[in-house]
Amino acid sequence: MTTEDDSVLLRREGRAGRITLNRPRALNALTHAMVRRIAGALDAWEHDTAVTTVVLDGAGERGLCAGGDVRAVHDDVRAGGGAAAREFWRDEYRLNARIAAYPKPYVALMDGLVMGGGVGLSAHGGIRVVTERSSVAMPETGIGFAPDVGGTFLLSRAPGELGTHLALTTARMGPGDAVHAGFADHFVPAARLAEFTAALAEADPAEAVRAFAAPAPASGLAAQQAWIDHCYAAGTVEEILGRLTDSGVAEAKEAAEAILGKSPTALKVTLSALRRARLLPGLAGVLEQEYRVMCASLADPDLLEGIRAQVVDKDRRPRWRPAKLEDVTDADVARHFAAAPGGGLGL
Repeated sequence: MTTEDDSVLLRREGRAGRITLNRPRALNALTHAMVRRIAGALDAWEHDTAVTTVVLDGAGERGLCAGGDVRAVHDDVRAGGGAAAREFWRDEYRLNARIAAYPKPYVALMDGLVMGGGVGLSAHGGIRVVTERSSVAMPETGIGFAPDVGGTFLLSRAPGELGTHLALTTARMGPGDAVHAGFADHFVPAARLAEFTAALAEADPAEAVRAFAAPAPASGLAAQQAWIDHCYAAGTVEEILGRLTDSGVAEAKEAAEAILGKSPTALKVTLSALRRARLLPGLAGVLEQEYRVMCASLADPDLLEGIRAQVVDKDRRPRWRPAKLEDVTDADVARHFAAAPGGGLGL
């Protein structure tokens, strides 16, 4: 059992500042205390001339990070209306922006499962490394809310309509897909990951990448870009489902079935968030938008219900309200983009 103090391990190895997420039994799910600890380390190392590179990884064999601790969000909303959740998201999103703008090389080792908050800690870094074991996803519509942690920034800038497909279906990306979609930069075989990490303690990160990186596996999603672009270019979730169903492509029909199991409200809010994110100039503006969306989602019954079904009771049978896409109004969606209580992130 880890405590708050050792849920993130911080240390120096040569010229590298090492950050290891250390809740392996919880698949390194991110807590507020962990966010604060990482932010403090980045502040300290920015001005430490002995640290020239920051390296992020996760303890255990299963992955970097399965996302934010949504069980804590669930309990906070039930007990106190979500005040602690808002503070967690505020600090988490500020950390995501900090990582993207960090002045020293920030190397994220995206080995194994990387979802939600784990994407926020890694995919905004300057050097993002996947292995053959990597499985990257934004699963939020399956638990009643929209992609966050800058996820709508990354998804909205993926090739064509690929980001829309990933957001609505919550499909997982393998290493080739993650590179193709813009969530990762380099592929290092898992067998060489320890040696690569050791090299980062002494070598320039660019030199270490040249020495250890290999060609990424082919992207299966890239091969499906034609039907993805056609189907997801539609203006509404209902129209997207119609195109997927009528496409005659087996993978498209599977995508439609996956979408139909997600929260109708979250699906419509997500599509609107992605379309709006495309028009915003940078990550900071998208994070501000995501913060508004997440704060508004605290009033949605689907947030608690989705977490209950997937994480608390684990019956995998959420009862969404409303249950049908046609019952989610434009006003329901627009409410999620109103100003957040207490102001924004100040980015």
